This record gives sequence, structure tokens and C-alpha cells, in this order.
Amino acid sequence: MSVTDQITALAQTIPSIIEHIQTEAATRSALVDPFIRALGYNPSNPLEVVPEFGANLDVPGVPKDKRVDYAILSDGKPIILIECKHHDVKLESGLSQLFNYYTPTEARIGLLTNGLVYKFYADLEKPGVMDKKPYMVLDLRNLQEPLLKELGALSKASINIDLVIDSAVQLKYSNGIKALLRQQLDEPHDKFIHFFFKELCPDNQFVGKLKKDFQEYVPSALNSFIREEIDKRLDQVSSRSAATVPTDIDDSPEPEEDYEPKSHTVEIETTPEELEGYYLVKAILHETVEPDRVIYRDKKSFFNILLDNANKPLCRLYFNDLNRMRIGLFDADGSYSCEEKINIDNIDEIYQYASRIKATVQHWSENQD
Repeated sequence: MSVTDQITALAQTIPSIIEHIQTEAATRSALVDPFIRALGYNPSNPLEVVPEFGANLDVPGVPKDKRVDYAILSDGKPIILIECKHHDVKLESGLSQLFNYYTPTEARIGLLTNGLVYKFYADLEKPGVMDKKPYMVLDLRNLQEPLLKELGALSKASINIDLVIDSAVQLKYSNGIKALLRQQLDEPHDKFIHFFFKELCPDNQFVGKLKKDFQEYVPSALNSFIREEIDKRLDQVSSRSAATVPTDIDDSPEPEEDYEPKSHTVEIETTPEELEGYYLVKAILHETVEPDRVIYRDKKSFFNILLDNANKPLCRLYFNDLNRMRIGLFDADGSYSCEEKINIDNIDEIYQYASRIKATVQHWSENQD
């Protein structure tokens, strides 16, 4: 099983076991140890995972009996330090302990967890000194595919600390930028408003009525701009939908599905989001197969993207609920019975699965009926 599959399976056990986890030791045993195993490390092997790490360190100002719960090793050296707390304890209480043991070791990643939430730290701001804010936060109760992909980079099979740190830098600051933008959209700071004021009214003072007016103009204009950009994007997709889509589709019945059907009164409506996903898949495959061979068939429950006909599925889009978008991928043999549904946050994330879609095309190209 992949790291993503194992973490997802672990997350699914939480509702049934969480009320029985009464101690920190139980948290480690029931939640953290399986998490470590999912990354490919064996908590029972002292060459890979050292419990109660820190006994041989001489850290100024830190009592000798203070240790972090685990150190994950590579070539005998710590690369990840893990501090655990009980699942109902605030994680901040363990931050200082993790911080103290980070600096004297060669570890580049610090992990603070209560078994449910995993906060990942690095030394991105000052080399050798652990940052006070995490570069990534993974919540097993709300898994997100991009974060699971980042987590996979820490697995025993894949880990390259330099690449992990490079990715952590981008992740930390891109998330920070998005958080600041979100904050400015909700409650714009005067300095943010002042930037627009000085650009538009360079000869005026940012005081009085003008200041008050701009405090209303800026958030209103920003929200209007975002809506207009969204509408423009949807219009572009809608206009592309007027392009001819091949109609010589094999009408042979597809296998019965176990998906929840919609009401019989609901008409099939091909949405702009579905068409955008369709054209994105065509773009992914433009060097692999002739574009006019990539066709679609819209269903009530899903949007099917096919190669030539209904007997050659490439992927499915589940976009009826835009708050819970999913893509359905098939094994390389294209079997309808082996569909894997993956949550995505936005349509562009389809690019992450380009290799799997191409592999399915390759199968159909090598197995022509």
C-alpha cells in the first residue's frame, strides 16, 4: 500500500478507537506508531526509530530526563524528531521540548503531534534553529491530497532531506501568502488599503473621508475583481464547449455502478467545471494521443472521459458537488471495477495524476479491440 493509502486507512479507524485512548502512551501506540509505520519506518527497529531520544545529549538548561518521544534515523543519524502528546492536549505544550532537542542534533525535521494533528517544523528561517511556526499541518480528521503528497516525500522509500526542505520552503511561504491574502480580503489592513490609495490619489493625504471611503472601496473592489475573474474563466470554458465533440461514441452499456443515483427528475447538465476538467485532460494527453480520440459522456452521477468509446475509460470527474470534487482513476488496464476515487481541492490538481491517465491510454493503445 502507498503512504496515502495507509494514512487514509489509519484515519478511518479514528472514530471507532478515539474514545478508548485514555493516555499519552495509548496515543503513541494506537495512532503515532501506525503513522510512523505508514512512512515505512519500523518503531520496533532501533536502527530506524529510537524511542525516548535524548538521553545522551547535553543540552544547556534542559534537565537530563527530558527527551523527545522518537527519533527517526537514517544511516545512524537522526533526521526526524517526534514529540507526542495525548490526543486531547494542546500541541503547544510540547513545542519547547521539541525545540530544545532540535538544535543539538542533525535532524532537519521536527514533528509535534497528538496523534490526530501532525505539525511539521524545519529550520527555514535560521539554519540549525527550528522555526516557531510549522511549515505544514496535517489533520487526520480532514485529509487533503496535496499534503499527503508532501508527506510521501518523508517516507523511508523516498526521503531526500534537501528536497524535503526545498519543498517545505515553498509550502510554508505559499501557504503564508494565501493566508495573508485571505486576511486582507476579510479585514484589509490600513497599509494594504494605503497602497491602492497612493497609486490612485498620489497627491492626497490618507486621512478623513478619503481614508474612510477607501476602506470601503478596496474590499468591495477586490471581491468584485475575484467574481469577474471567475465569471471570465467560466465564460472561456463555456465558449470552448461549443467546439465539436465527436459523437461516434460506442453506445454499448457500461457496467452497473454502485454510486448513489440522483433523483430521476434531475436532468443531466454538463457544467463548465466538467468541461474545464475535460479540456485539461485533453491537454495532458495532447502529445500522447490524437485530441479527437479523447471524448466524453456525461452521466447523472459522474462525467466520463473516454478514449474512442465507452469501452475505454480514462478517468471520471465527480463534480456535482463542487465542495467535494473527486477524480476517478483506473488501474493501467482500465478496468471499471478498479476505480480509485481521489478528493481534489481544485480542477488544476488533475495535473498531479497525469502519469496515471497516460498509463491508461498506453494500455488501450497496446490493446486495440
